[in-house]
Amino acid sequence: MPAKAIKYLVILSLVILGGCISVPDNVTPVKNFEPDRYLGKWYEIARFDHSFERGLIKVSAAYSSRDDGGIKVVNRGFDPVKNKWKEAVGKAYFVDKKDIGRLKVSFFGPFYGAYNIIELDQKDYRYSVVCGPDKSYLWILARKPDLDKNILSRLVDNLKQFGFDTEKLIYVEH
Repeated sequence: MPAKAIKYLVILSLVILGGCISVPDNVTPVKNFEPDRYLGKWYEIARFDHSFERGLIKVSAAYSSRDDGGIKVVNRGFDPVKNKWKEAVGKAYFVDKKDIGRLKVSFFGPFYGAYNIIELDQKDYRYSVVCGPDKSYLWILARKPDLDKNILSRLVDNLKQFGFDTEKLIYVEH
């Protein structure tokens, strides 16, 4: 392969991979983020549909510190059709400073996706809103399996203003 073609492939690969950890337009990751307070178990309250979670209920995510400075991620959900638990273990690293809620997460090999914390109860860390590299990935998380209806309504209204299609939200059964 000619050197010029290799150069273009490398540039294209970097653009594609870089796009996987980007932040959507009109959305800003939270500042004054405290990683240690974010660690622990979170319950999925609502999400957009994706093949890797399709049909799952009782979905949760557990975050813990890794020795290399990253965060261990354990996502877990129950498949009622197959009557079994599904679990994925991954790792996350900060893209910017540790006080900005912007991470890249990987569940397989060297491929990373964006984990942008765009809303957070910064007082008590009771709820969080996370999106991916574009507006087709979205999760609303809470420390308990349910979230106060007024808070949830406010979060959904804010997401509409950010340009997310909140009609596509799937509310998770716990």
